[in-house]
Amino acid sequence: MEPTIRAEGLTKRFGRFTAVDNVNFSISKGEIFGFLGPNGSGKSTVIRMLCGLLTPTEGDAWLLGMNICSDAPAIKRRIGYMSQQFSLYRDLTVRENMFFFGQLYGLPRSRIEERTQILSDYLGLNPYKNRQAGLLSGGWRQRLALASALMHEPDIVFLDEPTAGIDPVARRELWNLLFDLSARGITLFVTTHYMDEAERCTLVAYIYLSKLIAFGDPSSLKNLPDVTPKGYRRLELSAQPLTQLLDHYRRHPSVRSATIFGEAAHLLVKQDWPNDEIRRYGTDHGWEDLLLREIPPTLEDVFVSLTLAEEKKRLP
Repeated sequence: MEPTIRAEGLTKRFGRFTAVDNVNFSISKGEIFGFLGPNGSGKSTVIRMLCGLLTPTEGDAWLLGMNICSDAPAIKRRIGYMSQQFSLYRDLTVRENMFFFGQLYGLPRSRIEERTQILSDYLGLNPYKNRQAGLLSGGWRQRLALASALMHEPDIVFLDEPTAGIDPVARRELWNLLFDLSARGITLFVTTHYMDEAERCTLVAYIYLSKLIAFGDPSSLKNLPDVTPKGYRRLELSAQPLTQLLDHYRRHPSVRSATIFGEAAHLLVKQDWPNDEIRRYGTDHGWEDLLLREIPPTLEDVFVSLTLAEEKKRLP
């Protein structure tokens, strides 16, 4: 089956500055593709090229079998876009915003009416259809933005930080909708800075300083050699006060890295440092209630490790 989105050697330069450098990936129908990276790393430039808004300097890409350069107008009719910033008309009602976007996509009035009702039912917008968009809470604004992006029944939807600034309950509800859209065969291209959201994606890519340095499903990325180097393992330590505990263990020569994660400390330690000695190193300094367990890496560990490895490659 042909990929829904395919990029080969995708590169974009602005003068001497390379914003995107030789990016390659392939995404199948119905995937939830999480696209991560620091601000300024090239995420937005990749999306603009895929949407036909920027022409690549080198390389190419295809959406739904169509070329992003030669078939850009046809591609735009098959994709939806949901911006991080609320980009709808605040003075218009929910229904009026949906009508506007339906007209923008060239739908006939009868089809706009039909899609407005279908999406209002699906996204729970019926109680708010006559309310001005500017008066909605953050979570309901995002639902309206999603409804507007879905008016023309796109096959691919780009979502730029869709849950930024909304509360945890609204965030979970929005993700439940994304899971359902994926199950219906819609391909979702999601940018996010939240690691728990990256864990929910079926595929994840990480771009750093214009280069794609990781691509795959979350499980395979956690097993990359650079994430937990040979001869090391990852541990979780719990005790109070946590910041002093972290500082204490960072001093030990067998500890390669250590950070606070929630209410515990995550350590990357040498494989040959026995657990009883690890505990003793804490209990001998007053942490009698120390809890220790071995853990797998998180996606945050993946991206931090890969970033550090990439930075070492760039050193003169």
